[in-house]
Amino acid sequence: MLIRINSAHVEDNYNSQYKKVEGITNILLLGTDGRENEDKYRSDAMMILTIDTIHNDIKLTSLARDTYVDIPGHGKGKLNAAYFWGKEDLLFKTIEQNFKIGLDKFVQVDFEDLMNIVFVIGGVDVEIEEREIQSLNEGIPGAYNSCTYAEKGEMQLINEAGKHTLNGYQAIAYARMRYLDNGIYRDGRQRKIISGMFDGVKDLSMSEYPKLLNTLLPYVKTNLTVGEMLNLAFTSYSFATSKEIKQAEYPIIDDKHVKGGKYKNAGWVWLYDVNSTGVLHDFIYEDINMEDNEYLKDDSKIELNY
Repeated sequence: MLIRINSAHVEDNYNSQYKKVEGITNILLLGTDGRENEDKYRSDAMMILTIDTIHNDIKLTSLARDTYVDIPGHGKGKLNAAYFWGKEDLLFKTIEQNFKIGLDKFVQVDFEDLMNIVFVIGGVDVEIEEREIQSLNEGIPGAYNSCTYAEKGEMQLINEAGKHTLNGYQAIAYARMRYLDNGIYRDGRQRKIISGMFDGVKDLSMSEYPKLLNTLLPYVKTNLTVGEMLNLAFTSYSFATSKEIKQAEYPIIDDKHVKGGKYKNAGWVWLYDVNSTGVLHDFIYEDINMEDNEYLKDDSKIELNY
């Protein structure tokens, strides 16, 4: 089957200057939420998807949007401001230079298009907590009204806690919830959506992947080529069907390695321990879970990035 890549592919004009490890592929997943007629806006969700064929794992690491970082050419500010100033190119450089992680490619999807993707794959299974129901239902009408999927049907709310197969507008309402708790919980909800989407397609046979790509590509922007996408799919297929996606959040949100609050003119930010980037490296490259990392037990090396 011929895959129509033109609607999705953009030229790869950025070369990483940071270490690459054979067998490790890091793909920056970007979720954007720009409004109509907006030329510049911030990235709403930022995750590193790691395909690790050394340890046969898939990993998903959220990067907190309020992390205080150096943005090349623009001084210090929140991580998600890098996309505002220079789209994915500047965000690539900001992540790499601050966290010393080599990124290979990116996939970007607007939240409006993500609704359609969730509908196409038949929904996403998510465990909804009792405390989340009210906030979720408050966000569903707005998401439903902006949803362009032709077969979205009548609007449906969530009436009880438990496992639900969320449709497109329900999933986006869930991913956008921001006033119930804080950004770290929000990142966790967004990872649930992404990992649930992987679970929804991993039972497909490899012969069905080209057709699925043809359907989904109009909704995304990426510098992955068709060959790279299919190669990654084939590479990860053998272990993705039998393993859960490993998940993490960076910076490390605990009582020692990060300080949250209003700082200078940046607003509310996370000031993080610059030495803790090693914990991120260990997770991505060495397959060491962040909570098991020995560095976290050493209080003498903490240096917040004031």
